[in-house]
Amino acid sequence: MELQTILFQQIKEKLPSHLSLVDEISELLEISYDSAYRRIRGEKSLSMGELNKVSRHFELSVDALFNLKSNNVVFKHVPIIPPEIGVKKWLKIIRDDLKKIQHSSTNEIIYAAKDPPIFQYFQFPEIAAFKMFFWEKTLFQFPQHANKKFAISDFDEEIKTIGEQILAASIKIPTIEIWNEDTFNITFRQIEHYWVSGLFEKKEDIRILCDKLYIWIEHIKKQAELGFKFLYGTEPQGVENSYRFYENEVVLNDNTIFVKTDKFTATYLTYNVLSLLVTTDKAFCKSVENYLKGILKESILISSVNAKERNRFFNKLLEKIDNFRSTLE
Repeated sequence: MELQTILFQQIKEKLPSHLSLVDEISELLEISYDSAYRRIRGEKSLSMGELNKVSRHFELSVDALFNLKSNNVVFKHVPIIPPEIGVKKWLKIIRDDLKKIQHSSTNEIIYAAKDPPIFQYFQFPEIAAFKMFFWEKTLFQFPQHANKKFAISDFDEEIKTIGEQILAASIKIPTIEIWNEDTFNITFRQIEHYWVSGLFEKKEDIRILCDKLYIWIEHIKKQAELGFKFLYGTEPQGVENSYRFYENEVVLNDNTIFVKTDKFTATYLTYNVLSLLVTTDKAFCKSVENYLKGILKESILISSVNAKERNRFFNKLLEKIDNFRSTLE
């Protein structure tokens, strides 16, 4: 019964504040409120079927609950599957997870970035519009994009709104980002590929995108210099040292994301570029945390301090954009 109490405590910690634990259990197990209360208080044992249903629904590891050692780790699957699950649904899940992290008393994200973190794109809707289109057309070949070319004006307003909510939440979460030159180069090569392949609807859009890329990199540099994140175009305000930016020239990042709050730890792993596997398994998350902290020791901190290395890193990226602009002329 002590384990059952721990189980329900873990569920309570995962639930958004506006949801009632007894309501959720009553609905899930199709039992009365009184029966749900009795299980939550430990007056009645969960059956094996109920334990299975509860652990699956709330994505809890029974192995971890019973302190069993095994090689099995429970992951939540967040895929992109054309045409049923597109970028919009995927973004909504990310937004909801970020809000849970944001509303924790203490929180932190460590992001080993193979691509720039998703929330960074939404500082500039034009860049976000390109990435969303590229992912659905080129990576996942959504049928509605088969004969379309990219146009900034076609950006889905709902995706833009979701992205703004993602950005607003992420700015308030202390974050450590690990980049290398290739982190930016991936997005830049995608833009070059579309230009060479004639996949821009208007030539003016490629010029606009280059301008926004340049300002975007300068803004990320400014955030690194100040040591906190803030919305572009607003007065810089934030908590000092809440944004730490590292350069790592040795290890190729793989978009591993580690989250730590006062209530839970979580790891997000990517496959097929965007699709996610998410786990809160404590042993697994601890191993990822240790790995990333090891990577940080081999990386160069270029936020708040080390202005020379910071300028060197970001000036290289800005130079790439300038060189590409000259080819457009």
